[in-house]
Amino acid sequence: MKRTFLKSKIHRAVITEANLNYTGSITIDEDLMKAAGILEYEMVQVVNINNGHRFETYVIKGEAGKREICLNGAAARLGVPGDRVIVMTYCQLDDNEIPEHHPVVVVTDEQNRIVKE
Repeated sequence: MKRTFLKSKIHRAVITEANLNYTGSITIDEDLMKAAGILEYEMVQVVNINNGHRFETYVIKGEAGKREICLNGAAARLGVPGDRVIVMTYCQLDDNEIPEHHPVVVVTDEQNRIVKE
């Protein structure tokens, strides 16, 4: 039997842009993606700390060093620049893998700089 666990998260990132006229997804700075172990097109759950919205989408790789978190398409209705979000990925583990599992947690500051990994 497999169980679902938190694989990684980017904690308290700041939305830098909301682009309604885009196909969809969330754009995340490549440096943040690498630190959290998130791949382009991977499904993520996004939780907006400011308004409580939770949604699932997929990731588009943003330019490294720009520190952008951009909600695209319909997701742009669920947050505005300045809102804080948590971006999470999950994994499926067998019972024997659970004791060794530790999620990756990347904490950011107000400019989406990594302050803790």
